[in-house]
Amino acid sequence: MRESHKEYADDNEKGIHIINIKAIEDIAYVQSDGMLLNSLGADRDTGCKHGLFFGDGQRKVDYILAFTYKKSSGSRTPHKKNHNSNSVHSLHSPKDDHHLPGGGADLEAMEAEPKMDYHEDDKRFRREEYEGNLIETGLELERDEETKLHGVGFVKIHAPWNVLCREAEFMKLKMPTKKVYHINQTPDLMQKLSSFIQKICEPIQPKVAGLRPQTVKHLSYPFSREKQHLFDMSDKDSFFDSKTRSSIVYEILKRTTCTKAKYSMGITSLLANGVYSAAYPLHDGDYDSEAEANDRKLLCDEWASYSAFYKFQPIDLVRKYFGEKIGLYFAWLGVYTQMLIPASVVGIIVFLYGCATVDENIPSMEMCDTRYNITMCPLCDRTCNYWKMSSACGTARASHLFDNPATVFFSVFMALWAATFMEHWKRRQMRLNYRWDLTGFEEEEGMVKDHPRAEYEAKVLQKSLKKEYRNKEKQQHVPEDNPNKWKQRVKTAMAGVKLTEKEKLTWRDRFPAYLTNMVGIIFMIGVTFAIVFGVIIYRISTAAALAMSSNPNTRANVRVTVTATAVIINLVVILILDEVYGAIARWLTQLEVPKTDKTFEERLIFKAFLLKFVNAYTPIFYVAFFKGRIVGRPGDYYYIFQSFRMEECAPGGCLMELCIQLSIIMLGKQLIQNNLFEIGIPKMKKLIRYLKSKRQSYKDHEEHLKKKQRYEEDHNLEPFAGLTPEYMEMIIQFGFVTLFVASFPLAPLFALLNNIIEIRLDAKKFITELRRPVAVRAKDIGIWYNIIRGVGKLAVIINAFVISFTSDFIPRLVYLYMYSPDGTMHGFVNHTLSYFNVSDFKPGNEPTQPVDFGYKVEVCRYKDYREPAWSLNKYDINKDYWAVLAARLAFVIVFQNLVMFMSDFVDWIIPDIPKDISEQIHREKVLVVEVFLKEEQGKLQMLETWKERERKKGENCKSPRLSRSQRGSSASMYCHRADV
Repeated sequence: MRESHKEYADDNEKGIHIINIKAIEDIAYVQSDGMLLNSLGADRDTGCKHGLFFGDGQRKVDYILAFTYKKSSGSRTPHKKNHNSNSVHSLHSPKDDHHLPGGGADLEAMEAEPKMDYHEDDKRFRREEYEGNLIETGLELERDEETKLHGVGFVKIHAPWNVLCREAEFMKLKMPTKKVYHINQTPDLMQKLSSFIQKICEPIQPKVAGLRPQTVKHLSYPFSREKQHLFDMSDKDSFFDSKTRSSIVYEILKRTTCTKAKYSMGITSLLANGVYSAAYPLHDGDYDSEAEANDRKLLCDEWASYSAFYKFQPIDLVRKYFGEKIGLYFAWLGVYTQMLIPASVVGIIVFLYGCATVDENIPSMEMCDTRYNITMCPLCDRTCNYWKMSSACGTARASHLFDNPATVFFSVFMALWAATFMEHWKRRQMRLNYRWDLTGFEEEEGMVKDHPRAEYEAKVLQKSLKKEYRNKEKQQHVPEDNPNKWKQRVKTAMAGVKLTEKEKLTWRDRFPAYLTNMVGIIFMIGVTFAIVFGVIIYRISTAAALAMSSNPNTRANVRVTVTATAVIINLVVILILDEVYGAIARWLTQLEVPKTDKTFEERLIFKAFLLKFVNAYTPIFYVAFFKGRIVGRPGDYYYIFQSFRMEECAPGGCLMELCIQLSIIMLGKQLIQNNLFEIGIPKMKKLIRYLKSKRQSYKDHEEHLKKKQRYEEDHNLEPFAGLTPEYMEMIIQFGFVTLFVASFPLAPLFALLNNIIEIRLDAKKFITELRRPVAVRAKDIGIWYNIIRGVGKLAVIINAFVISFTSDFIPRLVYLYMYSPDGTMHGFVNHTLSYFNVSDFKPGNEPTQPVDFGYKVEVCRYKDYREPAWSLNKYDINKDYWAVLAARLAFVIVFQNLVMFMSDFVDWIIPDIPKDISEQIHREKVLVVEVFLKEEQGKLQMLETWKERERKKGENCKSPRLSRSQRGSSASMYCHRADV
């Protein structure tokens, strides 16, 4: 027995704790005879059709495993030795001249570099065992290490027909049968209307086959090898498309394990530990080649092109190429974008109404009228002077654009729009489920067990070994000798595949992670609040500093300057924290060690959404509900750090500032984060990888001249990181569109313009920048639907409070119906202003340089409902305040319940499943029963026919009318013919 290997410290770099097992070379490795590991040269490029096929040019590459290796290392390489018809690999000295294909080092290099790389040996042994296990499952492999990419080898995987059939039956994939039925046609009037709409929409339809409404459909049924004769196998090459083949191979890769090296490892563990550097299916071909036609090129031309922005998406082709999960995302994004069109039209109408009625708005006219001569109290202590209300004329007129009766209607409309959008999507989703044969997928999904994640397996193994160690200490056994101890460790490692079934992580194991998650989330939310508080301090201090400026233009534009700079600071902080919070959310989720990928994704989505929601909307919440509410009054203001006075709203109210804040943050996030980052960062990474590979390729001029294979080009693409970032940016945008729409009616319009670009941007990224993701079956958009529904419900409440407390809509109604002497809005501005005697200023707070108005200022006005200075209870809250507050609360209750009722009514009146789809689903079930009944009847008829023939044959063999000798000869001859 050789000396044991040293433990590898760098195994924990990926965050997975590895329990090291020594003496790897003592484990015999048995390789199957069917393993095909060919080393391809440059002269076989044309034969394998640029990497899409094996070297024979016939077997298609369904999946790629990539690994890194050292071409010129002195590591030991195993030689091959025949033993009982198997190839056994064992380690030998560096002087042995037998190597693996493409293994790399000659005798001189080995002698020059005698140092042995145990880490590389360990990875190679794991790869060999894992690939041998893949061969045992029926897959066919071909290795290519002589590639253009320096130090990167590839294992090409092909799934033969019998493996595809077996796995399709295991996965219960629905495949088309030979039975074809006609889809029920709509009534004549609806059919004519549908055909008319189709003709109108013909120019905006992508030029993709199969877009016309189907009149016939193949009956689909879960695949079964025993019933292959029922399925439409007219073309076996296309029966399982590339998307289905790659998903089948991925399922095999996930459940196939190797237990030799350290512990049971599937493909996820092997990737996490660097045994393989990448695993991915291939794209169908080049997207920019004029010679070949493939689905990727068709999608690039008709879907991922900016010139096709006005066209519908070829959703069926997207699903065929990328799978149901990605197809549902783009279908949802398309429905959301289409629904933004009516919302944008109504928002534009509301905005135009505000523009048309701005000159008829009496409150803004009174504020702009210099004849009123209203002197306002200073906006800050000492440095700020008294000012005339007419100087805020522009702000008051601009506020009317977003603070008018039409915004109330628009808030109700958007709440109903959100409910209608959800119902429309559910119906669209059901149509896609029927068209994509996903009906009944939930039952099938429950029967398929999810594979544990690599981190979960490692954690369970660590727990199991610790438990065994404690038990041994308690039992106080006599120490075993080294061989027995080694056998026990090998036995434990070999049983690792079943550890996740025997052992589970309990809440006690996860309690430190849960506590860390809670503390971390609370801390991050506290950081967001602290940053918003810091921006508030900046606004207050900057306003006071600019008010002391000697430049009159600077003093006149204090509010605009402070607001603009503060919003830009908020935007920059939001963009930075978005990236930080995304990484923190992933780190916190990894600490929990969820068992399956689905659980991991759901927990990650929840944490990331919570942090990013707070990050994006906290500055807007402050302006909407807190700014100007905690101010105090002249002579008794509230202060921060005893020196900074809380800031007040503009004379026209805080709604205008809320509109500015919302628009800049929304447009900034869409322009910078969603577009520039998505375009720039992937292109930069791609350029870096290209330059790196080009620099390495120049080391070998012949390799540089060789045309890259398809799998080499795909290796240079960015790995697919999931749909969470795509959904997240759209959900945050949905919040901007619905939560504060009362203050910014143009939000749906800007969202629509962004999404038109976003669809093509995401499409181009999936087609040209990313590796082809593994096709995942999904019936819906998952947890995102509940998040959207929750945001829609929250939007009703927030808009009710924005209209009631942020805008002046309720005070105007109260004045109009309770205090107006002539039933008009004349006198409303004066009614909302209180009086303050300047002699009641605290010493040191009065203006140091009073402005010269031509008269001495003895009384100034401020916006509040308080008793005047000459009252007995001066500066106390008056009864008008309580009347307005009661009206505001009543409006919130009525608005919320009314809109909620209307939304629920829309939800109830629109069925989730279209009637024609439910009828078709029911009809499919009846047809399936009929098909199998006919098959059983056919089997019974064949059985009866066979029995009848057997009976007749027996009667002929026993004819009594012949003589004994004649009977024997004739009967034997007949029976012989009958048997034949």
